Amino acid sequence: MAERLAGHVPVPADGRFRRLLQRIALRGAGGALVLLASATVTFFALHLTPGDPVRALLGGPTSNPTPETIAAAIKEFGLDKPLLTQYGIYVLRLLQGDFGMSFSQHMPVRSVIAEQAWSTLQLTMLSLLLSWILALISVLGTTRRGRWLSGIGSAIETISASLPQFWLGIVLLAVFAFGLQLFPPGGSDGFSSLVLPALALGLPLAGFLAQVMRETLELALDQPFILSARTRGLSDWHVRIRHALRHAVLPAISLSAWAVGSLIGNAVLVEYIFSRQGLGRQLYQAVSLQDMPLTIGITLFVTLVYIVTSIVVDALYVVVDPRLKAGRR
Repeated sequence: MAERLAGHVPVPADGRFRRLLQRIALRGAGGALVLLASATVTFFALHLTPGDPVRALLGGPTSNPTPETIAAAIKEFGLDKPLLTQYGIYVLRLLQGDFGMSFSQHMPVRSVIAEQAWSTLQLTMLSLLLSWILALISVLGTTRRGRWLSGIGSAIETISASLPQFWLGIVLLAVFAFGLQLFPPGGSDGFSSLVLPALALGLPLAGFLAQVMRETLELALDQPFILSARTRGLSDWHVRIRHALRHAVLPAISLSAWAVGSLIGNAVLVEYIFSRQGLGRQLYQAVSLQDMPLTIGITLFVTLVYIVTSIVVDALYVVVDPRLKAGRR
């Protein structure tokens, strides 16, 4: 009844399943194009970057290779071929799952990613979880709770969303690691080393998600189905969590895929600040050393994570959307 008052039209279960499959198929096809575009842009951008990739391959600016060694390296890695030919060869290798050898680490790019990916994914997942928990606490605890409390909550969310992650990371490091000595200042050992980097990434995102959810929750609380729920004698918390919250979280769910990509991107600086191992730190070093295979490999992996997250978010949206859930009743 509440869904009818809200203007929701029930959707049959089989129609909901077809819609889910269509979303996944479209996202998968679009994701393949995004991967190709990401590989293409990164490949040509790195070739346009000033510097000598051969020198990076042979040990960096401090190395002193012989002309014979340079010529052998150029031939071995196909750098003597036209740029479009190099690009074609690289795309064919990517289709076969071959990301090449890292210039700077002299090992397969796949091995480097396999060693470093879990550390970054741990940081990303914990940051996303913290941001959602903090956003829900702020929104549910302050929205329509009185003028002062609502205003304070909104102000904290605005300030939090505007904090730069790298600055926040330095502040957290100075206060809680060097000052109070509650957490280790760096490293990748144990859960305690994850807390400060996760807060540095998650607090600004929490403020942004809370701002989005607050506006949607306020709109949901004015809907007729909320009034109907209140007239049945339900408590305020029950109304908010059971009926209004699933409307409020929909925009934030849609933004979660973008949030994962943003978190991984910002992990570059945060991992460097906290001396953590991970893809962010490896990407920074790969770009600095003009390690083209490693740079492209990490970029494609991050793009793949974003695509998979987008598919999961789309599926979750279909499950959570009350207009589609109405078909179950």
